[in-house]
Amino acid sequence: MSPTNVVGPSVKQTPVAFKHPLDPLTPDEITAASLAIRHYVAEKPDVKAIKFITLYLLPPPKKAVLAHLGIPTSAGGKPETPVLIVRRAESDFLDVTTGNSYNTTLSYRDSRWQVDTFEKLPEALHAQISPEELVAAEEVVRKDPVVQKLAAAVGVAPHQICCDGWTIGYDERFPKQRRVQQALAFARFSDHDNIYAHPLDFIPVVDTNTNQVIHIDFPPTYKKTPNGLTLSSSSTAPPALSDAERALAHSGRDRIHPPLPGQNFLPDLMAQDNKNFKLRDDIKPLHILQPEGVSFKMDGHELEWQNWKMHISFTQREGIALSTITYNDHGEIRPIIYRLSLAEMVVPYGAPEYPHHRKFAFDTGEYGMGTMANELSLGCDCLGQIHYLPGAYVSNNGTPAIIKNVICIHEEDSGVLWKHTDYRPGGRSQTVRRRRLVVSMVCTLANYEYIWNYHFYQDGSIEFEIRLTGILNVYVADKDETSPYGTVVAPGINAQYHQHLFSVRIDPMIDGLYNSVVESDIISLPDAPTGSPANFAGNAFISKETVLTTEVGRQFDWAKERRWKIVNSARKHHASGKNVGYSIGMKGGATPMMARPDSWAAKRAAFVTNALWVCRDVEGPKGSRMWPSGKYVPQTRVEPEDSLGKWAEGKQNIEDEDILIFLTVGTTHIPRPEDWPVMPVEHLNVTLKPNSFFRANPSMDVPGTNDLKSIAAFSNNGYNNTCVENGADCCH
Repeated sequence: MSPTNVVGPSVKQTPVAFKHPLDPLTPDEITAASLAIRHYVAEKPDVKAIKFITLYLLPPPKKAVLAHLGIPTSAGGKPETPVLIVRRAESDFLDVTTGNSYNTTLSYRDSRWQVDTFEKLPEALHAQISPEELVAAEEVVRKDPVVQKLAAAVGVAPHQICCDGWTIGYDERFPKQRRVQQALAFARFSDHDNIYAHPLDFIPVVDTNTNQVIHIDFPPTYKKTPNGLTLSSSSTAPPALSDAERALAHSGRDRIHPPLPGQNFLPDLMAQDNKNFKLRDDIKPLHILQPEGVSFKMDGHELEWQNWKMHISFTQREGIALSTITYNDHGEIRPIIYRLSLAEMVVPYGAPEYPHHRKFAFDTGEYGMGTMANELSLGCDCLGQIHYLPGAYVSNNGTPAIIKNVICIHEEDSGVLWKHTDYRPGGRSQTVRRRRLVVSMVCTLANYEYIWNYHFYQDGSIEFEIRLTGILNVYVADKDETSPYGTVVAPGINAQYHQHLFSVRIDPMIDGLYNSVVESDIISLPDAPTGSPANFAGNAFISKETVLTTEVGRQFDWAKERRWKIVNSARKHHASGKNVGYSIGMKGGATPMMARPDSWAAKRAAFVTNALWVCRDVEGPKGSRMWPSGKYVPQTRVEPEDSLGKWAEGKQNIEDEDILIFLTVGTTHIPRPEDWPVMPVEHLNVTLKPNSFFRANPSMDVPGTNDLKSIAAFSNNGYNNTCVENGADCCH
């Protein structure tokens, strides 16, 4: 779990005014708004005891925000006249006595928060699972007498029982209205011992509202036979609900003891596991220094750096949201993106046998990246001269949970920005090093860590980089058992095949709100074979461009080097004659879902069926279209009506309109033993690069580099640093 500080009600007066209309709710505002909800529901006799799940800013209308900031909505236009902006919030909460879920919206009027709408949700809808509910699931499992008996049978004491709570996902054996978690069980044999080294052979199911274990599953195993591997159970389908004894019998296998050897990652524990272990001692210090300070400026949540300006916000669900991103193009403030964030992700596992087939976590929609975010440490997670932003979300009792250093902002050297050498005798050269701004967050989702890096560059480019590390999700393997759906990474430890699929939401405003998407396929010159007058050598190829006109999902085509570009047709480049725009780069991350199109996972995560989606933005009383798999994700069984695939079926016009773009990127993970016990970082990225947007390379005015702190690594290697000795500038 992320380190948080839950604080009590504050006596400070909630501010009437905001600094920026998209600033997240402050801890004081969370306290005041939750108190307003409590007062309101106190008059509702059918609501007994409430448990808060979410409470966050309900953003003002897009045009109102842009008018407030003086940003025009059209190419070459003037900003609209500012209008009154009312601070609003939205909350989801439960009645723990009945299990009913509610949604409410509030506004700050007459110097206090007041409830505007109050709605009981349909029984099948569930808000996110909160961190406190995940922690509680472990205690419920640990105290359950049946679980204790099962654990004792394989040598595990009650206090050694641990589990990771996951929402149940998809399991029709449980009523839709029950708020249910599956508890992936492990053992911990000593303080801080790596629990994933000791997986248990059963999976309890917990009712989150009643705090009861309501069922226990025993996954079947694979046995070697003369005809190959055979599943110990007759089917991969789940059996009917029953007691633990019958559930074990249905699995067709005996109990499996957890592996006992330590497989630790903390240095002191690794030394206990292996008396010959020692840390490397041949690494010299590497320091990152900025003696004159950083090049960016902060004003609350608003940042300026190298012509860029943006708003940075902590959100309970997405983690980081970047908004109102503009670029100062020689005095002209040019809007580029209204909002950029990770809207959803799903991690479908490939093992078909029950109950592993319900393992496909929607880490954003089911839990929330913000609530899972780490409190970052200076000199560890972020190096150099760092600025941190805090975050706050609502705890179950309505008080704010505060993460002090949750968003890290700093600069990095990123290699060469551009370079050219005139190779002719006496020719000159110019080298300009690339610096980038990094806005980052680290989130721990049980076993996995995700590092989210938003990079901004001096050439007007944007990159969203995803780094994956942490510990593989594992299950106990029987003696000599192998599985066609996983890798045995250590004796008795099976790491199942899986994917990580992400949905990146882009709300573009390329020189204004009214944009289009152009699809480009790179193809050989059609109807012009080698030897023909038009293509004598056979080498010709062209870029065939098509404007997408109605709401649609599109697949990546590797054979055609397919790419997409966001453009504004109201403004053209002076030389190319093309519409100003930004190109989307996602070739390295485009990943198809391996599950079948009619699978449980695909039904719930329809966004994975296409690499790119474009739809109209439709702003309602509760904001824009936001969530690819719906607003309420836990325990969905079909694609919700208010989700990306359904939006695209509307077939509204998307040419020269206020549009939304969703990109699906990911990676398929076939675990290696070298990924154990902690996985080295794997990464993928999405880029947005200007295309006919600027007159020329906008980074031509970045100074060349001559770092006098750079010296020869070895004084006796014959290298003569004549540039430094003579005071010359080697980079020019």
